[in-house]
Amino acid sequence: MKIVYYIPSLYIAGGLERVITGKANYLAGLPGYEVTILTSEQQARDCYYPLSPRVNHYDLGVVIDNPKQRSLLMKILTYPVKYLQFKRRFTRFLIETKPDITISTLRRECNFIHKLRDGSLKIGESHITRNAYSALSWRIRKSSRLIHRYLERRYVNKLKRFDKIVFLTWEEQEMWPELHNSAVIHNYQEMECEVSAALTNKRVIAVGRYAYQKGFDLLAEAWKLVAEKHPDWSLHLYGEGDRDELERRIHNLGLAGTLITHGKTSHITEKYLESSIFVLSSRYEGFGLVLTEAMSCGVPPVSFACPTGPRDIITDGLDGLLVKNGDIAGLAEKICYLIENEDIRREMGRNARESVKRFKKENIMSQWMDLFEELIGVTK
Repeated sequence: MKIVYYIPSLYIAGGLERVITGKANYLAGLPGYEVTILTSEQQARDCYYPLSPRVNHYDLGVVIDNPKQRSLLMKILTYPVKYLQFKRRFTRFLIETKPDITISTLRRECNFIHKLRDGSLKIGESHITRNAYSALSWRIRKSSRLIHRYLERRYVNKLKRFDKIVFLTWEEQEMWPELHNSAVIHNYQEMECEVSAALTNKRVIAVGRYAYQKGFDLLAEAWKLVAEKHPDWSLHLYGEGDRDELERRIHNLGLAGTLITHGKTSHITEKYLESSIFVLSSRYEGFGLVLTEAMSCGVPPVSFACPTGPRDIITDGLDGLLVKNGDIAGLAEKICYLIENEDIRREMGRNARESVKRFKKENIMSQWMDLFEELIGVTK
């Protein structure tokens, strides 16, 4: 079976890049699978996550999003030519490669991939919640309801023409009642913790990019309430991105000694094991891999019930705690609850470590292979 994944690039240290690389590596290691990752903006840069030598990698060499230093005007003026070049090279590659299945990450190729007559079945793999997708973003909804409705209908009509659209959560699938060609396959969790966190350190952890989506500004406000009751506990944030604005907020809140920001670390498992509580303060997620990572280390999570992911991952009160999305006081209250109740914290940590096993790579990838066989079988 010949599988082609498309993703713009593989040099970024992002969740999408990690997941696609991992899936391709896994399938390429199995007998009977020939796997290719098609990119368009990789150029000569190295892949951030190791790519198996069994995985074919081909780059179209059409740079649309980069370099960032180009002016907005130049991007607008050159976009039509670049897009046409991208479409032609993408189409030619599929016609020449003749894959059985082409998997789209629903970027620019979403505009035309369902129309191609290259012989492959088309699967769309959605990694972000509906209202956060670029064409359906809150900025457009806020500025013009008519434009939003037009773009939404147009996007939905494109998705309807795929052979299958795969969502990461059941919650997300429910947000697309117009689609009758959808399935749900969760992201897998491959972090292996041989031991479980002791949960004795007075240390809370959060992990993610320093970006609006991750809600670290909300977490700082919540931590101020926690620190007033438990000044001997500390919160540690790990991730990449610009921390300046968040650092100013931390300083203004008087939390410089108890809320500490760190850069991205290659030893994140150790950081989980040093912690007693994990917090996810995101405004939205596609899935929330960091939740499953922390839980695999036996660290109980406290999370906003944001769209989407946490509700599929956490059973509230059993292996973690869910808080109404954006409820800063509620987030602080639940963190304090686990701080003040060590026995419950330990029990939730044990439950979390057990429940997250359902997201093991073998379990998730078997669902993907079943889907491939099902689609191929229907067309024969």
